[in-house]
Amino acid sequence: MTNDANASKPIASAETIRTFRVMALTGYIGLLLFMVLWQLFYTQTSELSLTFRLLFWVLPLLFAAPGIIRGKPYTHAWANFILMWYFLHSLTLLWVATEAKYLAVAELVLTCIAFVGCTGYARTQGRAQGLGLKKLKDQT
Repeated sequence: MTNDANASKPIASAETIRTFRVMALTGYIGLLLFMVLWQLFYTQTSELSLTFRLLFWVLPLLFAAPGIIRGKPYTHAWANFILMWYFLHSLTLLWVATEAKYLAVAELVLTCIAFVGCTGYARTQGRAQGLGLKKLKDQT
């Protein structure tokens, strides 16, 4: 007997979906811009070249940016794997580099906003579009 798991769960309101979308866009694009500015203006004493730093800190965010901007739920879901890189970076800086405390806090806040927004949007918009994953026990 198959049971549609998404049928019993209420679909989120358009306002909830829009809220998560705004959070995802604000956090993700904000983090992207923040990392560009950080590498251009605040990391002047680095031994690494500007090109390398931009590739290392900005390029990963560019992979998911087109899908985030277009509002694709699947991209919002896997973008969280990229966001974890910045989450760990900010927590590490808070622990070891007190001189970069304010930059690390800003990175952490933007990353958390993007993570919550991407997770919420992927879940609510995915359900609204019927994109949920079927459970193994329901496939037999």
